[in-house]
Amino acid sequence: MSIFIIRGPESSGTLIRTAVPLPALVLKSLVHRAIDAGTTVAIRACGSEQELLDALRVADHSRGEVTLLDPGACVGSVRLQRLLPHLRNPYVEVHDDDARTPEACLPADAGQRIGVAHGYCAQSYVHALEIALDHLGCSELREGVHVGT
Repeated sequence: MSIFIIRGPESSGTLIRTAVPLPALVLKSLVHRAIDAGTTVAIRACGSEQELLDALRVADHSRGEVTLLDPGACVGSVRLQRLLPHLRNPYVEVHDDDARTPEACLPADAGQRIGVAHGYCAQSYVHALEIALDHLGCSELREGVHVGT
């Protein structure tokens, strides 16, 4: 079982660039939480809309079960919105924004979205992972112990 974290390109004026790497502590928290839940995470930062679409297709044909998707500058992409309903894996939409300056979200009917995590800056990824693990039935797993068994 694997969870894919796919990050779309970021926009800075007329320039499109790959998203800034996640802070080390957030990345470490994501990896450790996934391991505790008996899964792995694979992260891909995309530098263009086409790269984002390709990464989503690859994740959908791999052994991943849920995708954490930060559409970045592609949030308004018609091509992305057309692709999402055709993917078999559900996704959690992630935005590493601040609650004071919320980013736009994908339309609610764009594919199998199981939740949206935004307003917590980079910690939005940790929140999104918890949503994904809950969807997979792994949210109770901590330190290799399943509550209730």
